[in-house]
Amino acid sequence: MVGTADDDAGTLIDQLKRTLEMLKGSSLSLDAYAPGEHGPLVSFDPPSNLEELDRYWVNAPFSFVSILYDEAENSYQYRVIEPTLDAAEAELLETLFDDVRNPLLYRETEGTPEEILRDELRDRLEDYGIDTDTAGFYRLFYYLWRRFRGFGKVDPLLHDPKIEDISCDGYELPLYVYHEDYQDIETNISFGEEELDSFVIRMAQQAGRHISVGNPVVETTLEDGSRAELALGEEVTPRGSAFTIRKYSDEPFTPIDLLEFGTFSLDQMAYLWLAIENNRNIIFAGGTASGKTTSMNAISMFIPPRSKLITIEDTRELALYHDNWLSSVTRERLDEAANVTMYDLLRSALRHRPEYILVGEVRGEEAITLFQAMNTGHTTLSTMHADSVQTVINRLENEPINVPRPMVQSLDVLCVQVLARFGGERVRRAQTLAEIEGIDQRTGELDYSNAFEWRATDDTFREGNRHLLNEIREERGWSQSELLRELQRRRKFLKHLWEEDVSQYQQFTAMVNRYYADPHRMMEYIGEEAQAPAEAEATDD
Repeated sequence: MVGTADDDAGTLIDQLKRTLEMLKGSSLSLDAYAPGEHGPLVSFDPPSNLEELDRYWVNAPFSFVSILYDEAENSYQYRVIEPTLDAAEAELLETLFDDVRNPLLYRETEGTPEEILRDELRDRLEDYGIDTDTAGFYRLFYYLWRRFRGFGKVDPLLHDPKIEDISCDGYELPLYVYHEDYQDIETNISFGEEELDSFVIRMAQQAGRHISVGNPVVETTLEDGSRAELALGEEVTPRGSAFTIRKYSDEPFTPIDLLEFGTFSLDQMAYLWLAIENNRNIIFAGGTASGKTTSMNAISMFIPPRSKLITIEDTRELALYHDNWLSSVTRERLDEAANVTMYDLLRSALRHRPEYILVGEVRGEEAITLFQAMNTGHTTLSTMHADSVQTVINRLENEPINVPRPMVQSLDVLCVQVLARFGGERVRRAQTLAEIEGIDQRTGELDYSNAFEWRATDDTFREGNRHLLNEIREERGWSQSELLRELQRRRKFLKHLWEEDVSQYQQFTAMVNRYYADPHRMMEYIGEEAQAPAEAEATDD
């Protein structure tokens, strides 16, 4: 449709008015945003053909999530709802991106980042001669904040505590998230080609890493602690740039959380507590997303408070509340500098004389040093990709790890975890807790026995032979009844914390430390002083 002369004249007059307004400037008087007074910044009416199952804020009052169900397609949809900008506001926002960036970088002003950005936005709008209401101001503020201090389009996803990971598979393709209630679910977010390339480069740069066509794949840790695997262009990902973000939780899971999730039972948790306290070496194995690193981090909260602890990781995931803790992370080559590998860090760690060493994941030459550390009196915990006890042993003894069999027997406990389905839901379970018993003199093979096994039929844990407890009993000089009394006391202590929802990791660690200081007083404090079990019950293979 061709515009008339009157339309052209009207457009010219509007432009002249805007120019005059900018020349004379404006003076904005803005109040703190109040939904009841200024109206909502976001609104959403679900389509008539979709059922809304859930709605919750992820960054109030700027963005919320709507979970929709399409009965015809038998599928769920994850929709991010953010403030809507009209055409003029969207055009203004592009100008603001350029004009606000430099002042934010170089402006020397006291105040929080929010206050500085708010002041800068107000100054720019006054310079432009733009007169807007409070709601309009904060709609612009949100998108500027999301661009400069957040993570752009995926910022709401990173604010959602129910999301575990975020996946982008290429240009113009919808992002997928793994949601704790709805598992893998499609979102309403996607990136164009140029937009996605820029986003991937920006994520790498913010993390201090370089990504290019010559170096198209980068693994890094984002500013909030989340792990990101980035791929640029179509060199290795034919559908375009891609990324996967595994979210980092500010509040790591504790043993109480694992009990709540059903990953472990109370008996298993008391068993692992005794193993950790008495310097047993443990490997947590499992497939992708089975929760092995989460479990290792949680079980590490049983480490006695005065022990020296070192963690070694490729990307930082472990979070502990421990005074004598040295955290170390590998580093890729920077300019002419050399790589700092996990093997390098592990060798260096031994010179620090730690009592406990936690290694994020063993997959290569560092495993030999890890087992050497076990054989020289250091207590080690680590993770490994494997789906059974025998698979772990095979991986350890063969290429590229090649740990000699006599050294493998220094491993005490092997926990194999699975991501399984039970009752229509995906659950994480400790499928097997196995004890490494040594080398069979007749066959030359490594012997092991299952201390606990998970039964998928009824979601219960079956106890097996627990020779490790007898070893600990002999080392501590306990009688059988004293061993059972200690196990009972710890079960009751953990059960009390579970019932009282003591799941905040600092609070949980503080309670465990109090137990170490005086277990009898701690049990009296919670009103659960354990009674000596009957001698008739004091039988444990």
